[in-house]
Amino acid sequence: MNAILPLIGREQELFGADITSHEQQLKAIVSSSRFLVLGGAGSIGQAVTKEIFKRSPEKLHVVDISENNMVELVRDIRSSFGYINGDFQTFALDIGSIEYDAFIKADGQYDYVLNLSALKHVRSEKDPFTLMRMIDVNVFNTDKTIQHSIDAGAKKYFCVSTDKAANPVNMMGASKRIMEMFLMRKSEQISISTARFANVAFSDGSLLHGFNQRLQKNQPIVAPHDIKRYFVTPQESGELCLMSCIFGENRDIFFPKLSESLHLISFADIAVKYLEQRGYESHLCESEDEARELIKTLPAQGKWPCLFTTSDTTGEKDFEEFFTNNETLDMACFENLGVIKNEALYQPELLALFEQRIGEMKQNREWNKEEIVELFFEMIPDFGHKETGKYLDSKM
Repeated sequence: MNAILPLIGREQELFGADITSHEQQLKAIVSSSRFLVLGGAGSIGQAVTKEIFKRSPEKLHVVDISENNMVELVRDIRSSFGYINGDFQTFALDIGSIEYDAFIKADGQYDYVLNLSALKHVRSEKDPFTLMRMIDVNVFNTDKTIQHSIDAGAKKYFCVSTDKAANPVNMMGASKRIMEMFLMRKSEQISISTARFANVAFSDGSLLHGFNQRLQKNQPIVAPHDIKRYFVTPQESGELCLMSCIFGENRDIFFPKLSESLHLISFADIAVKYLEQRGYESHLCESEDEARELIKTLPAQGKWPCLFTTSDTTGEKDFEEFFTNNETLDMACFENLGVIKNEALYQPELLALFEQRIGEMKQNREWNKEEIVELFFEMIPDFGHKETGKYLDSKM
């Protein structure tokens, strides 16, 4: 974490005071509880798993579709924390599979279920097939695993939303907003809490993680200069999720409070700091061709070619927000965590319509992006989606 903080313009951890003041209670609850972490091998999932593991849970089962990431998670935990007396196991399973259903039927006894699985990239909305998988993972798998939790008598269900669910402008954010609607329906049967937070710095697949890849592969760094985002570290993402899971009341959404410590910073600014941290001076290029050519010679001179561009791709939000004007906030309970308080407000007929329409598309094995976008507008009338015809996959 110490290496990341200067890159995102901070000196202090965000949630240290809240974690410290609640640590005794956290340890007492975690050490006497059973946990299932879904999507536990992603960046946020690994961070949450570590936060649980180091407090010695009675049982900790981790499920993720990525076998390789799961192996690394176990190696990381063993190397950092060692072993616990509790039942710690990992399972390389697809949540949507029959094998996962059998796994739940065979065990399924958990006090807390945390779902970190998601399709999180804006670029995943470029084609109708990946978009449908996004709906499956973000909406229907969530609904399915909540029902499993209800059937097995779990105390609490937690899942991650996104800041992009507040006034969404892209399909990823909108899918999470629709997920929140489904959560409201299920919250009448089980206590559910969630979290919206900023970009997780250097999480797998993120642009900042891509900086590491570009240096390893001796390739130019490309970043937008006109987009600013809030960032948390991977550890902070795990702390936020655990705090929401353990202390959140039914339908609460936790988010990081904005402060001098948490402020907007552009990707281009981080790129410059990142290169400086690694001993390179950033060299601005005018085109992709120039950047690809200069990578052959500049690194030997202590410089790295960079292309800082203007963003014009579909789904990019101009600004980030954790809550909307019509949401009720509790800003007094924690020092650096805010809480959105929700009533069980949802439209059953609208959720039924969504299930029916998506079900028909799947049954026919045929759909297009336009009809999915139209359905999203029915679900979210003020959806701010704009199609530019350009996607990140068309850029370096």
